[in-house]
Amino acid sequence: MRFLLDAEQRAFADSLHAMLTAADTPSVLRDWSRGDHTSGRALWARIAEAGVFGLAVAEAYDGVGPLPVELAVAFVELGRHAVPGPLAETVAAAALLTEPGLAKRFLPPLVAGETMATLAAARYALDGDAATLHLALSPDGLRLSPGPGPARRCLDPARRLTPLAPGGELLTPDPPLRQAVTWARLATAAQALGVGLALLDTTVAYVRQRTQFGVPVGSFQAVKHRLADAKIVLEFARPLVFGAALTMDPADVAAAKLSACEAAYATARTALQLHGAIGYTAEYDLSLWLTRARALRTAWGGPDECRDLVLGAGRGRW
Repeated sequence: MRFLLDAEQRAFADSLHAMLTAADTPSVLRDWSRGDHTSGRALWARIAEAGVFGLAVAEAYDGVGPLPVELAVAFVELGRHAVPGPLAETVAAAALLTEPGLAKRFLPPLVAGETMATLAAARYALDGDAATLHLALSPDGLRLSPGPGPARRCLDPARRLTPLAPGGELLTPDPPLRQAVTWARLATAAQALGVGLALLDTTVAYVRQRTQFGVPVGSFQAVKHRLADAKIVLEFARPLVFGAALTMDPADVAAAKLSACEAAYATARTALQLHGAIGYTAEYDLSLWLTRARALRTAWGGPDECRDLVLGAGRGRW
């Protein structure tokens, strides 16, 4: 089976790619890492204006969806440009807040980009210091947290982890958690695929420019083999991501996340090796994608959890 985007989907991806290229996301990422969210919020508003968050929300609440395939298309581009912020968490929030009263209250501002949502499924929430809607899963259901605690850095400096204050308004005692996790995993898988594609493109361009013994290092057979291996794993991951978006089956989505995140991580290792010592430096933009690939690998379920779900051991879990 071939998973090919139609002309409208390709045009949507191209428009997002052009917008994000012009936005200079590396500088936005570095501001975000320092705790300065001004440029990140401006970019968030432009992404919302492009209709990205509306893809996860029904038309009754100002969205255009749910359209999981188009959402995957968008999140590949968000990953390709390493856009910061609680992107998958906002999608998960849209999937959690489906009860009509909650949806009418929370979803229109989320679609418009006025609300940036984060979710604490365990102890920490992503970018709680930047988010304006803080949701926390508690033993009695989904709560609206009063706010975040002090932020902590993780491996990716642009992903800041914050504990959420306990208590707050109980929104629903029985949130559709499995549905929300499935949407968040799809968004994470698509982001990882985009990260891997960006790392591959950057590395191919670099080995064409870098020379040894008077020739580009990209002409060496060993380098070609490493890049070919990265290309293969990414191309195998791509149909899994879009196939999972078609079915939205939790096991299919878990398989897509496993494949895409492992492909991005393997590509990151290749990119680091082929860039040599420069790849280790935080000042070089490559590091922004390297750390993102590692962080996404364990976000919304690590490899073992996704593998267990695919094999059936995780039935009844998220």
